[in-house]
Amino acid sequence: MCLVAFGILLGVCCLQWAAGLPFWAAWGWALVGASLAVIGFCRISRAARSARVSWMPCLMAAFVLGYAWAAWRADFRMADALDPALEGRDLLLTGVIASLPEDRGNGIRFVFEVERADAAKEGDASGRVGIPRRVLMSWTAGRGRSGQDALSLPAVRPGERWQLPVRLRQPHGAAVPGVFDYEAWLLERGLRATGYVRGDGALIATQTSGWMNRVHRLRAHVRQKFEAALPDAPYRGILVALAVGDQGAISPEQWEILRRTGVQHLVAISGMHISLVALAVGGLCVLVWRRLPWLVRRCPARLAGAAAGMVAAIAYALLAGLGIPAQRALLMLAVAALCMVARRETSARNVLSLALVAVLAVDPWAPLAAGFWLSFGAVAVILLTLNGRVKPVRGWRSAVGLQLAITLAMVPILVALFQGFSLASPFGNALAIPMVSFAIAPLVLLAVIFPADGLFGLAHGLTAWMMAALQWLSEFSLALYEHPLPPLWLLLTATAAVLLLILPRGTPGRLAALAILGGFFLWHPERPRPGDFRAAVLDVGQGLAVHVQTARHDLLYDSGPFFGDTTDAGERIVAPYLRAMGVGRLDVALISHDDADHAGGLESVRARVGIDKMLAGGEVIEAGTPSKPGAWNARNAQLVPVRGTPCVAGLRWRWDDVDFAVLAPAHLSGKRRSNGESCVLRVSAAGGASLLLTGDLEQTGEIELAGQQGSALKSTAVVAGHHGSRTSSSPAFVEATYPELVIFSSGYRNRYGHPHPHILARWARTAARPYRTDSDGTVLLETEGGRMKADAWREVHPRYWHQH
Repeated sequence: MCLVAFGILLGVCCLQWAAGLPFWAAWGWALVGASLAVIGFCRISRAARSARVSWMPCLMAAFVLGYAWAAWRADFRMADALDPALEGRDLLLTGVIASLPEDRGNGIRFVFEVERADAAKEGDASGRVGIPRRVLMSWTAGRGRSGQDALSLPAVRPGERWQLPVRLRQPHGAAVPGVFDYEAWLLERGLRATGYVRGDGALIATQTSGWMNRVHRLRAHVRQKFEAALPDAPYRGILVALAVGDQGAISPEQWEILRRTGVQHLVAISGMHISLVALAVGGLCVLVWRRLPWLVRRCPARLAGAAAGMVAAIAYALLAGLGIPAQRALLMLAVAALCMVARRETSARNVLSLALVAVLAVDPWAPLAAGFWLSFGAVAVILLTLNGRVKPVRGWRSAVGLQLAITLAMVPILVALFQGFSLASPFGNALAIPMVSFAIAPLVLLAVIFPADGLFGLAHGLTAWMMAALQWLSEFSLALYEHPLPPLWLLLTATAAVLLLILPRGTPGRLAALAILGGFFLWHPERPRPGDFRAAVLDVGQGLAVHVQTARHDLLYDSGPFFGDTTDAGERIVAPYLRAMGVGRLDVALISHDDADHAGGLESVRARVGIDKMLAGGEVIEAGTPSKPGAWNARNAQLVPVRGTPCVAGLRWRWDDVDFAVLAPAHLSGKRRSNGESCVLRVSAAGGASLLLTGDLEQTGEIELAGQQGSALKSTAVVAGHHGSRTSSSPAFVEATYPELVIFSSGYRNRYGHPHPHILARWARTAARPYRTDSDGTVLLETEGGRMKADAWREVHPRYWHQH
């Protein structure tokens, strides 16, 4: 069974990491049937089972089965797509709120199941041809509304039927090396479009049929009980997350504490939580059952306990919203329970293999999620650690050894998924796992059933004590170890090494495994040679962020925009990218000017990566000047005053035989809205290849710069000014630079229409090859001698769900 499960996993992974779906994907069911027949023959035939080569056809058939099944399912899901002709149009959708609405600061987000649409094509009885069944919808206060109504939103509850004026777009996320793939996240959840509400919606029905709608209404009621009982409690969000799986009220500061101590998994309802509930209820049922002989005569206590545990697990998973992690945990538990009910003596590894096959059958996109690898990896390590010991260790030594084994074995996976791991994790988990498992979570569930103020208060008090201890632990400088994203071959080698290390003492090769693991930690991405540089124009949406790297130095030009009221490009994109590239600290951060789409992510980058020197255009606060409390609110500002050294023409420096020169502005006026005073930077390799960065410099400044520099302004690559707006890219500037490559950093279907068609045509007349971050993703530039090579991340790292 292990061989079959491994083959299916390989097949599914190959499909999910493919650039496109095979042409026969719609007929994948035929290959599924053929593969099942081959596997069945290999498993049943005595001759085949005894043959030495029997494992090969079985493995190959399992691989084809996994690949064909995943392709077939993906073909169906990709067919449920938004018609490009409807993208960005005003639509009037009728449907049902199909999730627990999430609070997003100045708005809400929810899943909307579409029933009818006014823009659907003719001849469709359902009224939604060209519109996906499930859409992730945002409703922001003030958008499309005026007057007093713009300041508030109507109460939106699960299961209600609404008619909403909306605009939709196809799934689209940042395509950046080492950064979370939002499009894959949407695909796994069956959300084939995103959109936002424009104006006022009309409530049609307060309740609709459907058992999941009733579940979501119950979850909303439970959340309201916690909000009413703990209105101002700082850790209410953690308790709500443990009760109904809604993590929206957990603050960024609390997430950082959980991340640095390696216990963030405890606030996501998954395998550990659901298994503990099942074990507690099942064990209690067995205890009671055995004391009632007339029940034992009708049904063995073990089977009754398994049934009761499964019912409790299903109830808790439903209360958590039956999300992807809860579904995965429920399937794993169901397989184990069925093996028990079937009264078959099945080895633990076969149970794990069956669970793996069940999860992949239900959710072939599971390998795209970090939780899949962490949950199955942890269980596999537990089995590997506890089985096969001549003299098993018991008591507290067993618990400590198991925790250390899991921590060690997860290191390569955590580095691959998150570019780091918590060194404080063993201590944090030793404290938090017992508290959450045996105190906080049981109190939360009791409060759900018996909503007494004492239970809410006690659960919050214990959580506050736990978080205080975790905060103290997180403040150690070595609490979190960060490591660049390793190549696949090194990741697989390190995984094999840690598995070898957790085997019993005396296993040959453990010394070699230590050497391999040492090499894994010492590995660092190759940097440019002296005289050359690399640059990455990051896909940050409607904004700009460019990373320039030489042999020993790193510079960041702009830091991207804010994303709503709670996060920004620095936190979501720039800092994770820099960690993946192995950049521990920036030598210089240069902010071209004070617009929020260029400086919005600066503070997040400063907090997570660190900056040695700041250069800034626009409104500059001189380094060392005291801040003015309450002078501005970063999240709501369109302009961001930057603390640093003024960036003016004449600044020059050389790093590793690569020249950096600030060409403009001649001086800073201190005025706000200072596009015309954007800091212009030119980076020149020793061989002559160069990159020109102009921020939002407008045509007047471009013409002046072209007049000053003349033919010296010619560059190999240019990042077009102001995202391709008509206010920039003047004919004189385009003619003076005359590049081989021109890059437009703009957001997908942005409201400004950047880059403008006239500007695209103007640059096309120079024969420069155009790149756009909204369609190409991050643009990677690298010099070698006198030449510059360019790659688009969506081209070098294609996936079948990348449609743009």
